Amino acid sequence: NMNFLLGIWWSLPLVLVWATPPVTSSWWYMGAVGSSRVMCDTAAGLGLCCLRVRPLCPCRGSAALQALPRFVSGSAERQAGHAPARGSRESAFVHAISSAGVVFAITRACSQGELKSCSCDPKKKGSAKDSKGHFDWGGCSDNIDYGIKFATAFVDAKERKGKDARALMNLHNNRAGRKAVKRFLKQECKCHGVSGSCTLRTCWLAMADFRKTGDYLWKKYNGAIQVVMNQDGTGFTVANKKFKKPTKNDLVYFESSPDYCIRDRDVGSLGTAGRVCNQTSRGMDSCEVMCCGRGYDTSRVSRMTKCECKFHWCCAVRCQDCLEVVDIHTCKAPKSAGWISRT
Repeated sequence: NMNFLLGIWWSLPLVLVWATPPVTSSWWYMGAVGSSRVMCDTAAGLGLCCLRVRPLCPCRGSAALQALPRFVSGSAERQAGHAPARGSRESAFVHAISSAGVVFAITRACSQGELKSCSCDPKKKGSAKDSKGHFDWGGCSDNIDYGIKFATAFVDAKERKGKDARALMNLHNNRAGRKAVKRFLKQECKCHGVSGSCTLRTCWLAMADFRKTGDYLWKKYNGAIQVVMNQDGTGFTVANKKFKKPTKNDLVYFESSPDYCIRDRDVGSLGTAGRVCNQTSRGMDSCEVMCCGRGYDTSRVSRMTKCECKFHWCCAVRCQDCLEVVDIHTCKAPKSAGWISRT
């Protein structure tokens, strides 16, 4: 159900401000979150969910993320509303990407000196050896262990109080998200010597761009494994014996996904009526897929855009304002546009 997933990508930057505890007397480092336009433009499938579910905020306010585009409109409270009520694969993704976002943002804040409680990785000192030979630890290695420790304490706190399947599921997916960030930790080095001969090297560990974590978790979302609680209530077994047992890196869920195409108060979905779609696309943002087969309306609008941009030495880009006329396509509402509610 990618209709839901893309919505998640957008809500988290604002959730970061809302959910993260203060450091000293002010809000902690927001700069680590950086630009909010990355993930929805990367994986083909992610495009649909952001576009389909812009008004829906399933995030439970447990985390933040660097790379999430336009998703929710309205107040911060609405954007940080609630998690999906089901133990679905979308909920699994929410928890994993939220937990990963906390690890990434806290770790980056440590490296940039924005938190008094941490700094660069103190263990990366002295000399070491890799496949290329000897090197000295230098620079500022990302203190990802601190980020993981913080995320574990902060994100998992609520789930540890529960002993049901939902709590176990959330704890598992939270951990999978944290592990995903560490998976892409990479060693970077700088050479020293005559003409860059690299007779001496200084190296440090750095997190990869968050899009790698997002793409990885997106694949895990597609391959999420449905599970049931075991008899003693301490773990999971696969719901279908034909599938492999989930590893600590896999996402797990135990309930089928609801239909996010329609307005449903119980799952917090406003549906896709009125959503902008891409008439020429054959992907997840296409009008055919986005509008769930209901068709779409087209309107012609005028808007100002930046055009004829030129780089001027040094160092500015100057553009002209151009008026362009474009066709906007929006999904039709279902015949019965009222709220669906099971209560």
